[in-house]
Amino acid sequence: MPSYLEHRLLQKDCVEKRLFQIDLASTALRQSTLVVLPTGLGKTVVALIVLLARLDRGRVLFMAPTKPLVEQHASFLQRVLNDPSMVVSMTGEDPPDRRQEQWKTARIIVATPQTVENDLLSRRARLDDFSLLIFDEVHRATGGYSYVYIASRYRKEASDPLVLGITASPGSQGERIGEICQALGIERIETRTEDDPDVAPFVHHRDIEWVKVKVPDQILRLRGSLEDVLEDRIEELNSLGAPEALGSIGQPRIDIRASKKALLDLQKQMSVSVSRKPNQTLYRGLSILAEVMKIKHAVELAETQGMDSLRRYMGRLEGESRSRGGSKASRRLMEDPRIQEAMTLLAGLDVEHPKIAAAQSILERQLEEKPDSRIMVFTNYRDTATALLSSLKKEKSGSIRAVRFVGQASREDDSGLSQKKQASILEKFRTGEYNVLIATSVGEEGIDIPATDMVLFYEPVPSEIRSIQRKGRTGRARAGRVVVLMAKGTRDEAYYWISDRKERTMRRQIRDLSEPFHNAAGMDEETNTEQDYGPGGRALDSNDDMLAQPALLRQSLITDLRQPSTSAPLSHPTLVIVDPRERELGKRLEELGLEVALRALEVGDYVVSDRVGIERKSAPDFISSLVDPERGLFRQISDLSRSYEKPVMILEGEDLYSRQVHPNAVRGALASIAVDFGVPIIPARDADETAAIIALLARREQSEGGREVKAHGKKTSRNLREQQEYLVSAVPGVGAAAAKNLLLHFGSVQSVFSATYEELQKVEKVGPKTAERIRELVGAAYKG
Repeated sequence: MPSYLEHRLLQKDCVEKRLFQIDLASTALRQSTLVVLPTGLGKTVVALIVLLARLDRGRVLFMAPTKPLVEQHASFLQRVLNDPSMVVSMTGEDPPDRRQEQWKTARIIVATPQTVENDLLSRRARLDDFSLLIFDEVHRATGGYSYVYIASRYRKEASDPLVLGITASPGSQGERIGEICQALGIERIETRTEDDPDVAPFVHHRDIEWVKVKVPDQILRLRGSLEDVLEDRIEELNSLGAPEALGSIGQPRIDIRASKKALLDLQKQMSVSVSRKPNQTLYRGLSILAEVMKIKHAVELAETQGMDSLRRYMGRLEGESRSRGGSKASRRLMEDPRIQEAMTLLAGLDVEHPKIAAAQSILERQLEEKPDSRIMVFTNYRDTATALLSSLKKEKSGSIRAVRFVGQASREDDSGLSQKKQASILEKFRTGEYNVLIATSVGEEGIDIPATDMVLFYEPVPSEIRSIQRKGRTGRARAGRVVVLMAKGTRDEAYYWISDRKERTMRRQIRDLSEPFHNAAGMDEETNTEQDYGPGGRALDSNDDMLAQPALLRQSLITDLRQPSTSAPLSHPTLVIVDPRERELGKRLEELGLEVALRALEVGDYVVSDRVGIERKSAPDFISSLVDPERGLFRQISDLSRSYEKPVMILEGEDLYSRQVHPNAVRGALASIAVDFGVPIIPARDADETAAIIALLARREQSEGGREVKAHGKKTSRNLREQQEYLVSAVPGVGAAAAKNLLLHFGSVQSVFSATYEELQKVEKVGPKTAERIRELVGAAYKG
């Protein structure tokens, strides 16, 4: 007979008692802990035990990365607690006023991290009376993810902070695991595997099989044609002068076998280089690299996915090449005779990838042996999910009732699924109306999917985190089966072994990293598992901020601004109103000791006093808003200068002259902003320096005379003259200056559009091409 957890706040005979979970929770109550536990072994129960023990000390915040996961955790807690009203769930769909009230009263809040971050920055929430923060899927806590900011705020505000991070797979890189621990203030790592003796009794057996298929010669010939083009483009890229010219120091040549990650890293390096020192070689290299990545994707589809997926992709590529806004890389590829030849070969190919038939056979056999099975098929691509579903329906197998399960995002030829539709599909899968779920990565994490009897990998994935999550969808409530399809002699085989190696490395890294954490904390390894989840001692210093504060207020900045503040420090915090679109910089301002209030601003991006409003423009954004009538740079500046006595524009970045805009046009715009509108322009090298400038301006304004922080100003609506200019400038190739000249010359919009080709060319800044575009637009027949 199973025994159950007992606690005054818990329902009786509701949660099964497992000693390894209590052991993990006991450790997590002593100090902030990262718990790594395989999927299906009760990470949420460990969180529940810690939560129950900490509730007497204060409120609890439980975070999960998606709305379905939030609802799943909230539902679990409401089901097992005596008083379900203790638990509230909170997402961005809830009205801000309701959330603000919940922040004041709720004992247990389950929320998405984006919602928590937004409410902290908007000053709707504080974390000072929370005794515990739980971070689910904690492997996300790197870089700019919301978990990082929330943990930083928690350590600063809470008097007795405790953090619990839970995940099945933190990753195989020791540096990444260390980054997660530092970001959240984790002091100890605790892990269990399915082989540990205290866990083994609760593990259901999971068979793993590999099914290899041979790719037909016709498909291999098609792949070879694509690889010829790929090799040619890579050689062209290497001939441009890697590494120095392409910004890839330490990489003498790019190999045809280079991974997608390696190419993306190279693209990032090249983009940084071109922003610092623009030149035609870099621009050319970026365009060729874009071609390389497009062809590599086509090769991958050919050898590992199927002809239908490849046809859909090549069709999109062809459509992109023909569109007005299509990339140069797409056009160059489609102009290559070898690509045209490959597309002709593809169109006439009547053979399909053998994975399609293999998948159908595996599904039929599983359902024949166990008719009530629930099966998940994972594939990387929506096109493959569509093709597989279509094939299964075409064969009309009576036992297979399949449905496609994808994310919410929609694209031109593929509608996503709303959360309501996703929930409906999962409910039908649970009841048996569907017995096969063909899912993309959306099914790996963040959604409450019923227990399955089999998971089929349409292809291996080189990520240990994704592989573990996929496998974890079976073998939970009962024995399970994992089948991995692999195409012989393709990247499938390499991806499988990469994933396998990374999984083994991850387990070793966790074991290795957990030992130093234990020793550093001076912990006694013996734990009392029969205690009433008591908190024990605490080693964490609540004032210890593990994230070093960036030294942003550089002396060069103070020198550039010429007038450093010499006033005494304020007795109250310096406040900055920040538009929600600028939230990332808002976090930097908080690191500098300022108080941030998020508020939608009609004019400007930041307000530091009743007289100073600030517009922040990155160099690319400045150029875009200069050439795009919809962006309206001068309208924004006009609104700013009209609304604030002391308007300021911060121009961030050093690549102002890198785009195809004449330097004189850029200089003219800068002169107009400074002279015509009276808006001073302060240059900043990067976001850190922008934050430092705003901090300095805010402290000056609020310390000298005690000015209040008040946002005001409304966007102006276009008057008749501006509407006329906008209408004419909307013609492709007609900018704001040419539009004004045309209207001044002809006197009205009607006269401009009635002018002949020859008459149009008499106007300054209107050449043959522009005149031709105007006449073409006005005179062409409409084809609905």
